[in-house]
Amino acid sequence: MGDFTSVPTVDFGRLNDPATRADELPNLADALFRVGFLYLVNTGVEPLLEELHGRLPDAFSIPEVERERVNMRNSPSFLGYTALGAETTAARTDLREQYDFGLFGSRPGAELGASIPEKKPDSPAWKSLEGPSQYPALPGFQEAVETYMAALDRVSRSFLGFVAESLSLPTDTFDDFLGNMHRLKLVKYPPTPVGQPGQGVGPHKDSTGLFTFLSQDSVGGLQVLSKGGEWIAAPPIQGSLVVNVQQGFEAITGGVCPATTHRVVSPQGTTTRYSVPFFQAVRLDLTTAELKASAAHIVARIPVTDDRKKRAVDVPSEFLSPLFSCFGEAQLRNRVISHPDVGQRWYPELYEKFVKQGLPS
Repeated sequence: MGDFTSVPTVDFGRLNDPATRADELPNLADALFRVGFLYLVNTGVEPLLEELHGRLPDAFSIPEVERERVNMRNSPSFLGYTALGAETTAARTDLREQYDFGLFGSRPGAELGASIPEKKPDSPAWKSLEGPSQYPALPGFQEAVETYMAALDRVSRSFLGFVAESLSLPTDTFDDFLGNMHRLKLVKYPPTPVGQPGQGVGPHKDSTGLFTFLSQDSVGGLQVLSKGGEWIAAPPIQGSLVVNVQQGFEAITGGVCPATTHRVVSPQGTTTRYSVPFFQAVRLDLTTAELKASAAHIVARIPVTDDRKKRAVDVPSEFLSPLFSCFGEAQLRNRVISHPDVGQRWYPELYEKFVKQGLPS
């Protein structure tokens, strides 16, 4: 597989139609193997997205006292409002403000939107990553967010099945890797002065789950890193979702389906950029041993060259370092470092430990 100079497009409607699915699956497989990024069109969620995008300016314009009421600092689950400059990526401050929400009940067979089980006193700290959302007091806002998350749950589950089919695996191959709680961000990137490009969010690979489903507005700024080290623009396509492989799926496939580094360059001048990324959950209790066994089994069945299979690794260390017993521990560490104010409030001992280790976010 060669390098890429643009992000490919996959038609969800054709995947969803048994009459055209077989013709569209190779396009999906090519995007997964070669790029790790794709535009997904004709998902059916376009009206919900249009409504949600229409609510974003108001959500970020409410009085500061209301934003503070739902500040992420109040949540050991890292859910709520994050002010401008309060998050870091690649050891630099991101120029964005955002809301984070969660949708519990994402595992197959679970009731979507079910109450989150009470955390037991002897439960590991990472269990607190699954918790209730904080919503600002805006008429209809919570309903719009939760309706969209429920719709993306359905789309992302179907997509995961199509991914398995595109890799010549049974449709339910990846179902057991789904976690308990998807996450959704509503993000505002303020403009920077012309000629002074800013870091909307720095170069990174998504680490919280299996796949990301991103809706971006018409402003642009998303860039994807090619294997040759070139930044490739992923300009907005109206009604599309930009889907990318997360490190969870990369680990499950032994690195054969790579998570691709990407970034957002801040808009310049007077234009504000908004985006809505949905992060499909991966199980927090996944251990290195489980991943090694699953990855070996899955990679052996994926139709790629023997050379590529030999280069596959059990578990990419970027996803789950040997320092951690399960992915939940690794993810908690990532959250604590990225949101130090939340980490210091709810996990002070872990915060001090991670800071002393000097691990970058």
